[in-house]
Amino acid sequence: MDYLKRPLAITDTETTGLDAQIHEIIEIGLIVVDQQSFKILDKLDVKVKPVHIKTGVKKALEFTGYNEKDWKKAWDLEEVMKIYAEKTKDAIFTAQNTYSDWAFINEAFKLTGVEDPMDYHRLDLFSIGWAKRDKFPDMTKFSLSSMCKYFGIEVEPIPHRAMNGAKKELEVLKHLMKN
Repeated sequence: MDYLKRPLAITDTETTGLDAQIHEIIEIGLIVVDQQSFKILDKLDVKVKPVHIKTGVKKALEFTGYNEKDWKKAWDLEEVMKIYAEKTKDAIFTAQNTYSDWAFINEAFKLTGVEDPMDYHRLDLFSIGWAKRDKFPDMTKFSLSSMCKYFGIEVEPIPHRAMNGAKKELEVLKHLMKN
């Protein structure tokens, strides 16, 4: 499939810390879109059952709003990755911070043995914003919240939810690609 026709797998993860080798995914928000029209093709909004919550960083857990009660019905990582893989077949992984989100998704594929069906290309919103900085001369920061503010999009509230992040990423991507 021509990579210009592949869907985009806009992904946001919430994790127990910043190191994909130590910490783990506790929530995935995914919006699969047609890259030409941005029409939503599929979604996934799921809490993931942590296995090693004790390795979690207190600040990260507060940032994501993790608590045992809300994660009581969370899914096992392997179940989640099978569904994620099914929904992202041939898609291009897209995120605000592909380095971090991809590190966790890639580690989850390895840990579970689920095959990654996505295209090998990655799209990073930070990089797209930075590359288009001449089109947006007043935009001097390229974090998701900074780009949301620049484009008049409501900033993601705290605690962060993965689907909120994915929705904000889609909105920012639409603005970046208009120009």
